[in-house]
Amino acid sequence: MNDGSPLSFTSSRPLTIGVELELQLVTPRDYDLTRAATDLLAGLRYDDRFGEIKLEITESMIEVNSRPRQDVTAIALDLDGLREVLVTHCQRNNIAICGGGTHPFHHWPERRICPGERFAFLNERYGYLSKQFTVFGQHIHIGVPTGDDAIWLTHALNCFVPHFVALSASSPFLDATDTGFESARLNAVSAFPLSGQAPDIADWRAFVDYMGVLKSCGVAESIKDLYWDVRPKPEYGTVEVRVCDTPLSIDRAVELAAFAQCLACHLLRERPPIAPAMQALVARYNKFQACRFGFKAELADPIKRRKEALGETLIRLLDSLLPDAEDLGCRRPLERLQALVESGYGDAAWLRHTAAGAGNLHDLTRAAVARFAEPTRYRPHS
Repeated sequence: MNDGSPLSFTSSRPLTIGVELELQLVTPRDYDLTRAATDLLAGLRYDDRFGEIKLEITESMIEVNSRPRQDVTAIALDLDGLREVLVTHCQRNNIAICGGGTHPFHHWPERRICPGERFAFLNERYGYLSKQFTVFGQHIHIGVPTGDDAIWLTHALNCFVPHFVALSASSPFLDATDTGFESARLNAVSAFPLSGQAPDIADWRAFVDYMGVLKSCGVAESIKDLYWDVRPKPEYGTVEVRVCDTPLSIDRAVELAAFAQCLACHLLRERPPIAPAMQALVARYNKFQACRFGFKAELADPIKRRKEALGETLIRLLDSLLPDAEDLGCRRPLERLQALVESGYGDAAWLRHTAAGAGNLHDLTRAAVARFAEPTRYRPHS
């Protein structure tokens, strides 16, 4: 229960989910990023029953947030409703919108910071990194009843950061170059001093003490300053997974949400042993492997002291989650992720294949705009 203090944990119904998507605003002239977010939002009128549309740190980004929901079908309806509102409004204003973790060819010095106290603070603190932070992610919130549950689930989900990275990777291009990475986006996030894995904190009381130390030292004013891969969000009563690239379609966003919900359900029920200190020894390496190689990554297991193929572990993991998916009403999205892993043809592969066919990155972005405009297949009875 929240007593009103900043770090009181608001109890949530277990396994409630919510999704945030950071989206690219581009000009139909050449499909470069455009500075349009503030003006676009100022003229936007919409029914907020699907969620919220917000500014992000630069004028070339917009964020959509679903409502808290109990199942992914409702998440699909929310995200698709927000997508339809934005696509329609953008077309009226000669703007296009798309997903993807990075824009393929924009120049970061051309970005403009959005107005607002928080954005001004970030720009002052982080300098050029704030403009380079024009990268685009999907965040997934999972409801838990207590702060202690939130800390435990944060540590448990940290073991699966590479799996989320590989399933969502959609940022192979940066600065008009194929980076060789499946997810180049996370290299920008890793530059921030409070990024990476949460430290080995035992429970909610220890987390409150930890935040007190950071605040008294001037390191962090609030949890917003923690760019952890997975972090607690006490005002929502959730644990937030923050490592996913924004997918190219609402369908993939729904599938990732289904994976997060099923995985959290399994972990909270089974309570497998976790070893945050041991996992921290290999966390950066494993995340790098997933960013660089995707499903072909080799993950280090510090407990078994061996390497495992990420693609193989993902197939086994998804198969083990099917009973939970059946109970939660999201078997179909999880089966599509199974097919994705088996094919190895994720969003990063689609972007490379489409770029090769188009011959240039402008037409690649045009194709990404068209793909994002497609309605979801996960509407009821679709």
